[in-house]
Amino acid sequence: MPGQGTRPVALVTGAAGGLGGAIAAALARRGFDLVLNDLAEGAALQAAGAAARDAGAEVRFQLQDIAAVEALPAFVEAAASPFGRLDCLINNAGVSVLSRGDVLDVAPESFDRCMSVNLRGQFFLAQAVARHMLAAPAGRKSIITVTSVAVDEVIGKVLAEYSIAKAGLSHMIKHFAVRLAPCGIDCYELRPGMMKTGMTASSREKYDGLIAAGFVPAGRWGELDEIGETAANLAAGALRYAVGQVIHVDGGMRLKVF
Repeated sequence: MPGQGTRPVALVTGAAGGLGGAIAAALARRGFDLVLNDLAEGAALQAAGAAARDAGAEVRFQLQDIAAVEALPAFVEAAASPFGRLDCLINNAGVSVLSRGDVLDVAPESFDRCMSVNLRGQFFLAQAVARHMLAAPAGRKSIITVTSVAVDEVIGKVLAEYSIAKAGLSHMIKHFAVRLAPCGIDCYELRPGMMKTGMTASSREKYDGLIAAGFVPAGRWGELDEIGETAANLAAGALRYAVGQVIHVDGGMRLKVF
């Protein structure tokens, strides 16, 4: 294993997606080197890596399906190996529902897929990273988990299994936060609102209408960089006393306006 360098290192899962790529670029601008993860080393992951390198980061790719939880301890060790350290996990990988529809029509395959990736996989990845961090030299570290505004402020009528998995993930973060805070590992929940990503592409017209009707007080879609900069601030230690807190980046969408 290489000797431990001076620059902090972050592992970003789901880095080929819009949010993951934006977070990676923002971390690079804050002086982090990066390990970028996704299922395959396609064009989107390569583009995320190139943007991070342009911002000054050294970048490695580490492919892994986080739903394969038995492989996650080895995955974490492999991710940390190139730099000799791991200071931050951005727990971002996730999947949407197989078919948007009525809660009465949710198929077991879609439910199990959401639970496997969006909850079970993220739990055991956070566990593996936490164990690695606890065995590493002292220093401030962080685990930042991306959930959704659809956890409890609003209900996605056609996203039941997705929202249920994310709600469990939100509760998970609190458990890791109270366990790890005394050890110098900060845990946060980052809760985006309406963002133009692959997951929202099929509902873009619907969401445009909701925004126009005032459903989002800010009156617009969120910018991916707004999520990226928030994650980078958290990773850099800007809110160290905000143990286990939810950071809302949703344009006020959770607020009930009358």
